[in-house]
Amino acid sequence: MRRKLVAGNWKMNGSLAANAALIAGIKEGLAAAACDVAVCVPAPYLAQVQAAVAGSSLASGAQDISAHASGAYTGEVSAAMLQEFGVQYVIIGHSERRAYHGESDAAVAAKTVAALKAGLVPLVCVGETLEQREADQTNAVVGGQLDVVLAALSAEDAARIVVAYEPVWAIGTGKTATPEMAQEVHAMLRARLQAKSAEAAAKVRILYGGSMKPDNAVQLLAMADIDGGLIGGAALKAADFLAIIAAAA
Repeated sequence: MRRKLVAGNWKMNGSLAANAALIAGIKEGLAAAACDVAVCVPAPYLAQVQAAVAGSSLASGAQDISAHASGAYTGEVSAAMLQEFGVQYVIIGHSERRAYHGESDAAVAAKTVAALKAGLVPLVCVGETLEQREADQTNAVVGGQLDVVLAALSAEDAARIVVAYEPVWAIGTGKTATPEMAQEVHAMLRARLQAKSAEAAAKVRILYGGSMKPDNAVQLLAMADIDGGLIGGAALKAADFLAIIAAAA
């Protein structure tokens, strides 16, 4: 059975004082967690969070990674840099990166390869817009995004990624896919992983990333192919984040 993962995506939020209070609150209620837990934070706070989570079961993650090892790429952060701050996870291909920074499926695949080479766990995001869902293109769009990443990986490496399904229409809108709607897409993604390798299908955790909150987490996490959550707004409040973690038990 796949161990569930709850990962918080702080997005572009935080301050030194707010981060310290949030991490302290999470750690206080984390002792009995029956799932893996991580917080993916803005790059300037990686050192602070590395120190704050030391000695706890809370893991740290980054929100992006460069496909390049080093060089003239102003503003980018390499895998080696992330390693120095104890990062274990890195979000790749979030819908906001795709929409605002023009990240292509090929770029997402290249970043995934870079993360795996460095021993980091990539949280590969896939998802469709409302227009694509209403046009009945969900499987083609979301499955296609994953297929491009899988094509760049060996069967062994494919089994080391985490996939996060984030319906773009349900991020920060207050809308949420029903558990059944989410499960349908997760099952399709599992089938794509199975086409790559049985090991990938069995091992890869597929997270739901569309406005998972304390009041819907239990129902979503009860679905067969939903192995955790990539949490946005609710990850910024310790009580809400801990409630979702408890639902993943």
